[in-house]
Amino acid sequence: MFGNKKNKEAVNNADSNSTSSRSMSLNTLVKGTNIKGDIKAESDIRIDGKIEGTLNCSAKVIIGPTGAVEGEIRCVNAVIEGRFDGNLMVKETLSLKETAVINGDAAYDKLIVQQGAVINASIKRNGHTGSNGSTNNVKVSKDIVKKTNGKVTA
Repeated sequence: MFGNKKNKEAVNNADSNSTSSRSMSLNTLVKGTNIKGDIKAESDIRIDGKIEGTLNCSAKVIIGPTGAVEGEIRCVNAVIEGRFDGNLMVKETLSLKETAVINGDAAYDKLIVQQGAVINASIKRNGHTGSNGSTNNVKVSKDIVKKTNGKVTA
């Protein structure tokens, strides 16, 4: 009789908290773990191990400082602190931290590059064209990133 309303509210709050926790989950591939093959993730994924293959993610991909990916990544946002070799397609923001090393091709909407990031890639901005109608393509090497204090624009 007394406290039933409070107990029901507590149960409802616990249920909604556990649901939001599940929707905000983070997949993690820890250091020392190697995967060969294709991966599909609907929530954020952090890679501190190694992946050889294709990663399709409906959210954010984080390659930690010890992480490495060789292959292809398609995602909404990406933060690279480790190594990436292959084709990287980011719908929104690509953030390259100072320890990042990327080789291959990359496409993005917004690009953030910290000084020290190594870029040996052909990068282009998604869906944007120059005044002559051509797509903006930029070939960047580590020398350019260091000379411009980490600011790369396309």
